Amino acid sequence: MSEQQTKVDKWLPLSKAAERLNVHPTTLRRWADNGDVPCMLTPGGHRRFATTDLDHFADERRTGGGGDIEQIWVNEALYQTRQEIVVHRDEQWLANYDDASRQRHRMLGQQLMGLTMRYLSADNGESLLEEARQIGEQYAEISLEMDLPLTEALKASIFFRDTLVETALHLPDNVHVRPEVSRQLLNRINTLLNAVHLAIAEVYDAPNRDSLSRS
Repeated sequence: MSEQQTKVDKWLPLSKAAERLNVHPTTLRRWADNGDVPCMLTPGGHRRFATTDLDHFADERRTGGGGDIEQIWVNEALYQTRQEIVVHRDEQWLANYDDASRQRHRMLGQQLMGLTMRYLSADNGESLLEEARQIGEQYAEISLEMDLPLTEALKASIFFRDTLVETALHLPDNVHVRPEVSRQLLNRINTLLNAVHLAIAEVYDAPNRDSLSRS
């Protein structure tokens, strides 16, 4: 970076830089560690980001030069999911979780996000749909253990689905995405999440559901 740039730049800490890019700080930290976004380290080991570098990176993302569409979507979806969880924290399907159930639910969410990423870029995703069904069954088992009715169990997965779909719908506003790419993204998300929803309902309808809730 030139001496002139250093003089005129405003340097932001990680949290403020993440806000400027509208991503979670964990995402920006990973980008910095990968060398995608330049940063400097203070003597105390804290990252500082130049506003010109952040704006340049944001411009590249908007024109499609900052990574493939699936990765951009995942970064945006993770950020929006965390934001929405704060809004919905008082709803029954979320408020009733104890720490252990919340951690299990969080881990399943991470698995589902990773699975969705793989499914979006897979040519033949039938085996991945089976993994989605297995995740749905685990969601159902957690909900049964908590004595949640089916409607509340489905609210959790529908919340997740709505966040992913909303993120995909708004991608054309943030990055250069062709309409057919956006439609394909939405179709794939719906197919995968349908498998999760149906698996939840099937577990609740199973003859041995009482034994599942007591296990």
